[in-house]
Amino acid sequence: MKRGHRTGTPKGGYPRLYGRHAVTAALANPDRVIRKIWGTRETLNAMELPPVLPIVYADGADLGRMVPGDAPHQGIVAEVEALEDVWLGDALEAGQNDKRPVLVLDQVTDPHNVGAILRSAAAFDALCIVTQDRHAPPESGALARAASGALEIVPWVRVVNLARALDEIAEANYWRIGLDGTADVTLGEAIGDSRVALVLGAEGEGLRHNSMAHCDILAKLPISPRMESLNVSNAAAIALYAAACR
Repeated sequence: MKRGHRTGTPKGGYPRLYGRHAVTAALANPDRVIRKIWGTRETLNAMELPPVLPIVYADGADLGRMVPGDAPHQGIVAEVEALEDVWLGDALEAGQNDKRPVLVLDQVTDPHNVGAILRSAAAFDALCIVTQDRHAPPESGALARAASGALEIVPWVRVVNLARALDEIAEANYWRIGLDGTADVTLGEAIGDSRVALVLGAEGEGLRHNSMAHCDILAKLPISPRMESLNVSNAAAIALYAAACR
């Protein structure tokens, strides 16, 4: 799969991943550049690390100062380069012979939600996730930890214009389903047999009007009236499960 260049280095310098799962997944990703690793002697000695990789032994207190708040670093922190961009056309071409769903996120900016969505996307074998570059979180330790390794394996397409991306997805013969709680039909009724792109909006605001206009149908999850809505990461997991069970 062809990759392009990231639009810029994230503010605050290179991302720092922490926790054994996130760092181990980054080490296993041939497309990930690891710049440096800090860790306790016990943790580093228990891992098989490339001999050319710069490592620094540090105690738990030092590592704690390198991560936000009380984040559980589990004895290891890695400074990495952000992954290079994945082009939407390349991602769609990779899925032209199967029915893996595409997941489109309309201004979902919370890194924990995006990380959890990546994890669900990996679990249900989504083709890729698509976000608008200006309205999505950068790669970070919090996002990578929430993704539980999925940041390294699910293609993440960042686009300038989400409406234009939805048009391109339609041209690739995807049925675009926008998730909206006020829709008249349920997701199960809307999903059909075609390849699907599931379009989800931010919590509270939901899908923007322009994004709705670039969907083929709007559908809702059949949740109890006692609960107004679901967390967007939970909604994504349910929608991906529905797509997988067709």
